[in-house]
Amino acid sequence: MKIVFRIVAVILFIVFFGFALKNTEIVTLSFFFNYEIRGPLVLILLGFFVAGATLGVLAMIPTLFRHRRDLNRHRKTISSMEQEQEAKRLASSQPPHPDGVATK
Repeated sequence: MKIVFRIVAVILFIVFFGFALKNTEIVTLSFFFNYEIRGPLVLILLGFFVAGATLGVLAMIPTLFRHRRDLNRHRKTISSMEQEQEAKRLASSQPPHPDGVATK
């Protein structure tokens, strides 16, 4: 399976490298207030791809922290439930005191 993924990765690299070689013309990206960026089309596309990926990762950070907080809360709940069950098991396994008085 690793070989298949490597082959696919090599093919994708060749395709994207060919795309980069074919799109080296200088383009102008115009913003507001007559601000312009000039550069090869591939570099501008790469810049926007990286910016989009970065914004996507940043957008996922609150969800990640919420899931971590929920996971810690569930772990604490499970731990307390296990401790209660262990205490009940130990209490039920103690033999009764001969005088009839409960022991701690």
